Amino acid sequence: MTASEGAFSPERSDRFAARLAGVVFIAATTASIAGSVLLPDASDVDYAALLAAQAPNVAGSALLTLVAAFSSAGIAVVLYPVLRRYGPTLATASVVFRAIEAAMYILGVVILLSILSLGLDSTGDDAARLLATETLRSLRSHASLAGVFAFCLGALAYYALFLIVPLAPRWLSGAGIVAIALMLVACVLALVADREITSYVALALPIAVQEMVLAVWLIVKGFELPAPRQDASA
Repeated sequence: MTASEGAFSPERSDRFAARLAGVVFIAATTASIAGSVLLPDASDVDYAALLAAQAPNVAGSALLTLVAAFSSAGIAVVLYPVLRRYGPTLATASVVFRAIEAAMYILGVVILLSILSLGLDSTGDDAARLLATETLRSLRSHASLAGVFAFCLGALAYYALFLIVPLAPRWLSGAGIVAIALMLVACVLALVADREITSYVALALPIAVQEMVLAVWLIVKGFELPAPRQDASA
Protein backbone atom coordinates (compact mmCIF):
# COMPACT_ATOMS: atom_id res chain seq x y z
CA MET A 1 0.00 0.00 0.00
CA THR A 2 1.37 3.41 -0.93
CA ALA A 3 1.38 6.36 1.44
CA SER A 4 -1.35 8.07 -0.58
CA GLU A 5 -3.57 4.97 -0.50
CA GLY A 6 -3.18 4.75 3.28
CA ALA A 7 -4.04 8.41 3.69
CA PHE A 8 -7.34 8.03 1.85
CA SER A 9 -8.34 4.53 2.98
CA PRO A 10 -12.03 3.93 3.85
CA GLU A 11 -11.06 3.38 7.49
CA ARG A 12 -9.34 6.77 7.71
CA SER A 13 -12.22 8.42 5.87
CA ASP A 14 -14.78 6.95 8.29
CA ARG A 15 -12.63 7.95 11.25
CA PHE A 16 -12.42 11.52 9.97
CA ALA A 17 -16.20 11.57 9.38
CA ALA A 18 -16.82 10.39 12.96
CA ARG A 19 -14.57 13.06 14.44
CA LEU A 20 -16.04 15.79 12.25
CA ALA A 21 -19.58 14.70 13.13
CA GLY A 22 -18.68 14.88 16.83
CA VAL A 23 -17.34 18.41 16.45
CA VAL A 24 -20.43 19.53 14.52
CA PHE A 25 -22.71 17.93 17.16
CA ILE A 26 -20.98 20.02 19.83
CA ALA A 27 -21.17 23.18 17.72
CA ALA A 28 -24.88 22.73 17.02
CA THR A 29 -25.83 22.03 20.63
CA THR A 30 -23.72 24.75 22.26
CA ALA A 31 -24.68 27.39 19.69
CA SER A 32 -28.37 26.59 20.05
CA ILE A 33 -28.30 26.79 23.86
CA ALA A 34 -26.17 29.94 23.91
CA GLY A 35 -28.42 31.60 21.34
CA SER A 36 -31.49 30.91 23.46
CA VAL A 37 -29.85 32.20 26.65
CA LEU A 38 -29.01 35.55 25.04
CA LEU A 39 -32.64 36.32 24.19
CA PRO A 40 -34.82 38.13 26.75
CA ASP A 41 -38.00 36.59 28.17
CA ALA A 42 -40.59 36.35 25.39
CA SER A 43 -43.45 37.03 27.83
CA ASP A 44 -42.79 40.77 27.81
CA VAL A 45 -45.78 42.73 26.45
CA ASP A 46 -43.76 45.14 24.28
CA TYR A 47 -41.35 42.53 23.00
CA ALA A 48 -40.06 44.68 20.15
CA ALA A 49 -39.04 47.44 22.56
CA LEU A 50 -37.40 44.88 24.84
CA LEU A 51 -35.36 43.50 21.92
CA ALA A 52 -34.36 47.02 20.89
CA ALA A 53 -33.07 47.68 24.41
CA GLN A 54 -30.90 44.56 24.15
CA ALA A 55 -29.94 44.81 20.49
CA PRO A 56 -26.34 43.49 20.93
CA ASN A 57 -27.65 40.35 22.67
CA VAL A 58 -30.25 39.88 19.94
CA ALA A 59 -27.58 40.18 17.23
CA GLY A 60 -25.43 37.65 19.07
CA SER A 61 -28.37 35.28 19.44
CA ALA A 62 -29.17 35.59 15.74
CA LEU A 63 -25.58 34.78 14.81
CA LEU A 64 -25.43 31.78 17.14
CA THR A 65 -28.76 30.51 15.82
CA LEU A 66 -27.38 30.65 12.28
CA VAL A 67 -24.35 28.67 13.44
CA ALA A 68 -26.70 26.13 15.03
CA ALA A 69 -28.81 25.97 11.85
CA PHE A 70 -25.91 25.21 9.52
CA SER A 71 -24.32 22.86 12.05
CA SER A 72 -27.60 20.93 12.38
CA ALA A 73 -27.76 20.35 8.64
CA GLY A 74 -24.02 19.64 8.63
CA ILE A 75 -24.46 16.74 11.06
CA ALA A 76 -26.62 14.81 8.62
CA VAL A 77 -24.41 15.72 5.66
CA VAL A 78 -21.26 14.52 7.44
CA LEU A 79 -22.93 11.29 8.56
CA TYR A 80 -24.51 10.56 5.17
CA PRO A 81 -21.53 8.91 3.40
CA VAL A 82 -21.28 6.36 6.21
CA LEU A 83 -24.99 5.87 6.89
CA ARG A 84 -25.98 5.37 3.26
CA ARG A 85 -23.97 2.12 3.14
CA TYR A 86 -26.29 0.59 5.73
CA GLY A 87 -29.61 2.36 5.19
CA PRO A 88 -29.81 4.77 2.25
CA THR A 89 -33.46 5.64 2.90
CA LEU A 90 -32.92 6.56 6.54
CA ALA A 91 -29.67 8.35 5.66
CA THR A 92 -31.48 10.47 3.07
CA ALA A 93 -34.36 11.14 5.47
CA SER A 94 -31.91 12.44 8.08
CA VAL A 95 -30.44 14.91 5.56
CA VAL A 96 -33.86 16.10 4.37
CA PHE A 97 -35.35 16.64 7.82
CA ARG A 98 -32.28 18.31 9.26
CA ALA A 99 -32.16 20.60 6.23
CA ILE A 100 -35.79 21.52 6.96
CA GLU A 101 -34.77 22.13 10.57
CA ALA A 102 -32.02 24.50 9.44
CA ALA A 103 -34.43 26.34 7.13
CA MET A 104 -36.91 26.86 9.99
CA TYR A 105 -34.17 28.21 12.25
CA ILE A 106 -33.01 30.61 9.56
CA LEU A 107 -36.62 31.74 9.10
CA GLY A 108 -36.79 32.29 12.86
CA VAL A 109 -33.72 34.52 12.69
CA VAL A 110 -35.25 36.59 9.89
CA ILE A 111 -38.43 37.05 11.93
CA LEU A 112 -36.45 37.90 15.07
CA LEU A 113 -34.53 40.63 13.25
CA SER A 114 -37.80 41.93 11.83
CA ILE A 115 -39.18 42.29 15.37
CA LEU A 116 -35.96 44.04 16.37
CA SER A 117 -36.44 46.50 13.50
CA LEU A 118 -39.94 47.27 14.77
CA GLY A 119 -38.51 48.03 18.20
CA LEU A 120 -35.83 50.30 16.81
CA ASP A 121 -38.35 52.25 14.73
CA SER A 122 -40.18 54.57 17.11
CA THR A 123 -41.91 56.63 14.40
CA GLY A 124 -44.86 54.32 13.73
CA ASP A 125 -48.19 53.84 15.46
CA ASP A 126 -47.73 51.99 18.76
CA ALA A 127 -50.90 49.90 18.39
CA ALA A 128 -49.92 48.79 14.88
CA ARG A 129 -46.39 48.00 16.06
CA LEU A 130 -47.66 45.87 18.93
CA LEU A 131 -50.00 43.99 16.62
CA ALA A 132 -47.20 43.36 14.11
CA THR A 133 -44.90 42.26 16.92
CA GLU A 134 -47.38 39.73 18.26
CA THR A 135 -48.00 38.36 14.76
CA LEU A 136 -44.28 37.96 14.13
CA ARG A 137 -43.74 36.38 17.55
CA SER A 138 -46.40 33.81 16.77
CA LEU A 139 -44.83 33.05 13.39
CA ARG A 140 -41.40 32.69 14.96
CA SER A 141 -42.75 30.39 17.66
CA HIS A 142 -44.37 28.13 15.06
CA ALA A 143 -41.25 28.16 12.87
CA SER A 144 -39.18 27.14 15.89
CA LEU A 145 -41.62 24.37 16.72
CA ALA A 146 -41.55 23.11 13.13
CA GLY A 147 -37.76 23.14 13.28
CA VAL A 148 -37.74 21.04 16.44
CA PHE A 149 -40.20 18.56 14.90
CA ALA A 150 -37.91 18.27 11.85
CA PHE A 151 -34.91 17.82 14.14
CA CYS A 152 -36.66 14.97 15.96
CA LEU A 153 -37.48 13.15 12.73
CA GLY A 154 -34.00 13.65 11.29
CA ALA A 155 -32.26 12.58 14.48
CA LEU A 156 -34.59 9.60 14.86
CA ALA A 157 -33.49 8.39 11.40
CA TYR A 158 -29.81 8.22 12.25
CA TYR A 159 -30.33 6.98 15.80
CA ALA A 160 -32.37 4.12 14.36
CA LEU A 161 -29.47 3.22 12.07
CA PHE A 162 -27.00 3.54 14.94
CA LEU A 163 -29.14 1.04 16.85
CA ILE A 164 -29.87 -1.40 14.02
CA VAL A 165 -26.39 -1.74 12.47
CA PRO A 166 -25.05 -0.82 15.17
CA LEU A 167 -22.70 2.09 14.49
CA ALA A 168 -22.56 3.13 18.14
CA PRO A 169 -23.15 1.29 21.44
CA ARG A 170 -26.76 0.17 21.68
CA TRP A 171 -27.22 1.85 25.05
CA LEU A 172 -26.15 5.16 23.55
CA SER A 173 -28.39 4.78 20.51
CA GLY A 174 -31.31 3.64 22.66
CA ALA A 175 -30.84 6.63 24.95
CA GLY A 176 -31.00 8.85 21.88
CA ILE A 177 -34.32 7.41 20.80
CA VAL A 178 -35.78 7.82 24.30
CA ALA A 179 -34.52 11.42 24.45
CA ILE A 180 -36.05 12.15 21.04
CA ALA A 181 -39.36 10.73 22.27
CA LEU A 182 -39.25 13.15 25.23
CA MET A 183 -38.53 16.04 22.87
CA LEU A 184 -41.52 15.04 20.73
CA VAL A 185 -43.68 15.12 23.86
CA ALA A 186 -42.41 18.66 24.50
CA CYS A 187 -43.34 19.62 20.92
CA VAL A 188 -46.87 18.27 21.32
CA LEU A 189 -47.31 20.03 24.66
CA ALA A 190 -46.04 23.31 23.20
CA LEU A 191 -48.40 22.97 20.26
CA VAL A 192 -51.45 22.14 22.36
CA ALA A 193 -50.75 24.79 25.02
CA ASP A 194 -49.61 27.36 22.45
CA ARG A 195 -46.41 27.97 24.39
CA GLU A 196 -42.73 28.34 23.48
CA ILE A 197 -40.86 25.05 23.12
CA THR A 198 -38.30 26.51 25.55
CA SER A 199 -40.96 26.25 28.27
CA TYR A 200 -40.24 22.51 28.48
CA VAL A 201 -36.56 22.52 29.40
CA ALA A 202 -36.80 19.32 31.45
CA LEU A 203 -38.03 17.39 28.40
CA ALA A 204 -35.46 18.96 26.07
CA LEU A 205 -32.44 18.54 28.36
CA PRO A 206 -31.97 14.75 27.85
CA ILE A 207 -31.36 15.04 24.10
CA ALA A 208 -28.90 17.91 24.62
CA VAL A 209 -26.92 15.83 27.12
CA GLN A 210 -27.17 12.68 25.01
CA GLU A 211 -25.91 14.39 21.84
CA MET A 212 -22.93 15.80 23.72
CA VAL A 213 -22.11 12.29 24.99
CA LEU A 214 -22.49 10.93 21.46
CA ALA A 215 -20.24 13.70 20.15
CA VAL A 216 -17.47 12.82 22.58
CA TRP A 217 -17.89 9.12 21.77
CA LEU A 218 -17.55 9.76 18.02
CA ILE A 219 -14.47 11.93 18.51
CA VAL A 220 -12.74 9.46 20.84
CA LYS A 221 -13.99 6.07 19.62
CA GLY A 222 -15.41 6.63 16.12
CA PHE A 223 -18.03 4.44 14.48
CA GLU A 224 -18.39 0.80 15.49
CA LEU A 225 -18.41 -0.38 11.88
CA PRO A 226 -19.57 -3.97 11.20
CA ALA A 227 -16.94 -6.36 9.94
CA PRO A 228 -17.04 -6.87 6.14
CA ARG A 229 -19.17 -9.84 5.11
CA GLN A 230 -17.23 -12.73 3.58
CA ASP A 231 -17.90 -13.59 -0.04
CA ALA A 232 -19.53 -17.02 -0.14
CA SER A 233 -17.73 -17.89 -3.39
CA ALA A 234 -14.28 -17.25 -1.85
